[in-house]
Amino acid sequence: MKSVSNIETEPIIDHSFSVKRLDKYIPYTQSFVRLSYHRILILEKGRGFLLVDNESFEISGCEFFLLAKGQIYQFEEDSEITGFSISFGDCFWEKAPSSASNCKAVLFNNATVNQHLKPSVAEAEEILLLCKNLLMEYETPPYINQMDVMAAYLKIIMIKLANIKLVEEETFDSQDYIVYRKFMELLSNQYQSFHAVNNYADLLNITSRRLSEICKRCTHKNAKELINGQIIAEARRLLQFSSYSVKDIAYQLNFGTPEQFSHFFKKNTAISPAAYRGKYMNIGVGIT
Repeated sequence: MKSVSNIETEPIIDHSFSVKRLDKYIPYTQSFVRLSYHRILILEKGRGFLLVDNESFEISGCEFFLLAKGQIYQFEEDSEITGFSISFGDCFWEKAPSSASNCKAVLFNNATVNQHLKPSVAEAEEILLLCKNLLMEYETPPYINQMDVMAAYLKIIMIKLANIKLVEEETFDSQDYIVYRKFMELLSNQYQSFHAVNNYADLLNITSRRLSEICKRCTHKNAKELINGQIIAEARRLLQFSSYSVKDIAYQLNFGTPEQFSHFFKKNTAISPAAYRGKYMNIGVGIT
């Protein structure tokens, strides 16, 4: 992505993992940041707004946010929060036991569905205690196997987060949901190359109709809606936060012509790419 005046790229994190206390200092209130790592925001309390891609979330109490690698976010300047920020890369996650891999897939491969979680009082207390212990471990002088201990804490936090919202237990372990998770993992890696349901159905060795039925059961959206949503989310980021031309964006997203991309974007958003970009230029966001 080409750089613009008010967006930063998240810097490299040692060992692809960090946990920080959010208190007096809140990062990224002056500029947007495009994430190079997955991020979990565990907010104890606060007020203000968190902007994620094209969405604005009002902060009003204890709540959690899941931000996937590649998403763009910023806290509004006058926001006040306390809590924790946990960042991790795929190479760090590999240290977590494989039994937790499904939690990462369902939470972050379709992050927009699980962007904002509202825990119960008991759930919040349990996860905040885990974060405090993880922070203590992170701030302990380095020792052998320290990374493995922190990965284990992260695994527990992810499992607890997955239990807050995702699906009923019988669905979570069902064969259909396993197929859905594999589809979302493929989609998160291949959406720029593959736009058709049958592309993914072939990779999963099932029919397109079966894939759409599974997606509908798990998310109330069919496979085509999920594919289009992933493409539109990235198109919005590029239009709002990069200086690539509409033509360049069309080719990055594997459309045959800029006209095909413009038709697709307008059909799914009711606004043309140029008009969408112009809206943010007029309020001083995104384009230099």
